[in-house]
Amino acid sequence: MDTICRSVLVSYQLLVYAADVNILEGSVHIVKETPEALIGASKESGREVNGDKTKRMVMSRDLNAGQSHSMKIDNSSFKRVEEFKYFGTTLKNQNSVQEEIKSSLKSGNVCYHSVQNVLSSSLLSKNLKIRIHRTIILSVVLYGCETWSLTLREERKLRVFESRVLRRIFGSKRDEVTGECKKLHSEEPHDLYCSLNIFWMIKSSRMRWAGHVARMGEVRGVYRFLVGTPEGKS
Repeated sequence: MDTICRSVLVSYQLLVYAADVNILEGSVHIVKETPEALIGASKESGREVNGDKTKRMVMSRDLNAGQSHSMKIDNSSFKRVEEFKYFGTTLKNQNSVQEEIKSSLKSGNVCYHSVQNVLSSSLLSKNLKIRIHRTIILSVVLYGCETWSLTLREERKLRVFESRVLRRIFGSKRDEVTGECKKLHSEEPHDLYCSLNIFWMIKSSRMRWAGHVARMGEVRGVYRFLVGTPEGKS
């Protein structure tokens, strides 16, 4: 597959991993032209492109964009979808991250519920519980966060999630006057948490990714996306 894609990559933008190939183009004409070149190169090496597994998606703020266009190549008609999953990240046709963050929090909740008894155990130290939180739960929730653009609504959801996990880790607080155990509220769990909170971890991931892209150089498409200036209507 690498040999096939190299012959096509010279003229087109491709994301390739193992047997998965994603085509990125800015016009309908080139999007149709690229699969034709890829299918032709595949046939020359004795391979075939599975038309049933091939999907297409138009990313635009205009919900009607691309509705009038169909794609049929080599007797295969490619189904149009509104989203697809690539390496665990859900890409939407309107380039929105809200659903992606929602999906990440859902996966994080599954991880949290699988270890909640461990996090509340009196046999483990707080430091060990925090390590479990960072390595098992946060690694799932923050997967792909380098490209997130957060609104106040998403920030609140992430904050609520982190607070719930931290309350489980630190448990209740004993009142110095009455001696009663009370549930931690609001910012109290975060005051006890000595590590970077979830927002600083997201910012750190963004900066690390930006530095990585900046070192790629102008030959890489992702670098051009980072430093390029969008062109509007004249």
